[in-house]
Amino acid sequence: VQLQASGGGLVQAGGSLRLSCAASGRYAIGWFRQPPEREREFVAAITYSGRNTYYADSVKGRFTISRDNAKNTVYLQMNSLKPEDTAVYYCAARGSNWYGVRADEYGHWGQGTQVTVSS
Repeated sequence: VQLQASGGGLVQAGGSLRLSCAASGRYAIGWFRQPPEREREFVAAITYSGRNTYYADSVKGRFTISRDNAKNTVYLQMNSLKPEDTAVYYCAARGSNWYGVRADEYGHWGQGTQVTVSS
């Protein structure tokens, strides 16, 4: 599977961005991020059907993951952005209908997209 994340950029605190991940095939998709000088961390995930989602506590209520399988695209809508959301964001695919929350549960990774939130 080929994955391509896009939609990153520079935004002021309180602003919004929508990331997209082009992903074909029957995969659960997860979004992860890697802040500067820190380890990669889980952000959100969605099952292939789109009926089940899961969020890290740090983004719950601010971020929304969704997907349009007709367009082979998964979205991460990020609202009320904070400087601590600054990171390279990655989408990853898991060869299962169900999502995981650990990076090692995902076998396919796309290139990241930089999100920078200024204070």
